[in-house]
Amino acid sequence: MNAPATLSRWNQPGSSRVPFWAYTDAQLYQRELEKIFYGEHWCYVGLEAEIPNVGDYKLSSVGERQVIMVRDRVAPRDRATDTGIRVVENRCAHRGVRFCQQPHGNARSFVCPYHQWTYKLNGELAGLPFKDGVKDGECVNGGMPADFDIKQHGLTKLRVAVLHGLVFATFSNAAESLEDYLGPEVMPWLDRIFKGRQLTLLGYNRQRIPGNWKLMMENIKDPYHPGLLHTWFVTFGLWRADQKSRMVMDDHGRHAVMISRRNEGGQNTAVTEGVTSFKANMTLNDDRLLDVVPESWWKIDDPSKPGTDITPTVTMITLFPSLIVQQQVNSLSTRHIVPRGEGEFDFIWTHFGFADDTPEMTRRRLRQANLFGPAGFVSADDGEVIEFSQDGFRQWGEGGSTLCELGGTGTEATEHMVTETLIRSMYAYWKKVMEV
Repeated sequence: MNAPATLSRWNQPGSSRVPFWAYTDAQLYQRELEKIFYGEHWCYVGLEAEIPNVGDYKLSSVGERQVIMVRDRVAPRDRATDTGIRVVENRCAHRGVRFCQQPHGNARSFVCPYHQWTYKLNGELAGLPFKDGVKDGECVNGGMPADFDIKQHGLTKLRVAVLHGLVFATFSNAAESLEDYLGPEVMPWLDRIFKGRQLTLLGYNRQRIPGNWKLMMENIKDPYHPGLLHTWFVTFGLWRADQKSRMVMDDHGRHAVMISRRNEGGQNTAVTEGVTSFKANMTLNDDRLLDVVPESWWKIDDPSKPGTDITPTVTMITLFPSLIVQQQVNSLSTRHIVPRGEGEFDFIWTHFGFADDTPEMTRRRLRQANLFGPAGFVSADDGEVIEFSQDGFRQWGEGGSTLCELGGTGTEATEHMVTETLIRSMYAYWKKVMEV
């Protein structure tokens, strides 16, 4: 696909003024699918814990293409090096049918209902009806051509990489390794949550948000808004501009980590005066929602200052283009972004805990999960304001642009929240990939 002429419209230098058409142009969106979601990027598809047994599968998506994450049989000699996790496209090689309709289940093989082409769990074609024709007396009627090779007609197989139970896939054979893709700056923050731990699945939320998919990536890279938009955050001290914090990003500016340590609420006029979301007299009927218990894994040797321990209570990890990993006090989840056109995306929350959690900790994680999700006391605000943003972009048309210049126009990492550097960094990378 050639770069559309519209790409030359980004005539502002740098990445601090994002033109509205970057969120509304349908041709540009199709190019994003090809260059980003189907290109040399790793996309999240699920958790290994969601398919614990051979034959377990789950439907997922890479861009707009539906895929199947499945656990295959693995020979005992290969178990040290092969997780058995496969990802194949949910599209029959015969007539293009999306053959798997159940969101999850267990199967010995996959069978297309249209003509019963049958596939192994690894996507290889196992067989098809009447391949050698139908015998009628001494004659054979029909059948596939003599040179038809079953091995050449399997499902589309994606490259798969599993990191600490997180499953990623890519359509590209040229994409770098997942470890190189994530980078050494971000990897310690993933290790902190996942390394050496067995995950347990706690539940799902899902919603469709009427906004461009990039807006959710921006939202989680934006430390400016949480203490202004979210009553819960600013009032109860879960995320506020006066907290100790740090913005981390990879060398390309595509992935990021927002890190913060909770304070205990109350009013600091430097950050709450005039903030309409701050409710000084707001109290909880059930204070168990904020029953925060520190966990041993929270402490981390500061990757940027070896020998210095820090204990964040919040880390929000954005892995471009499709995954957010949330640790918000004791609540843990992945959030999967699935684009559905230039003005809509699905947002799928997978809440998880650890196999060695006590029953009390599991209940705590579930209670705190009520802060998040489609109707969450915090996250409902984000979905609504993203819709408002998309409406504003459509209203203005070609000439408008967003302003992302808090903290300057550069893309350097910072030790505070009063910045939009992570958004600028993401769009600097986006411009290179999209050849704007």
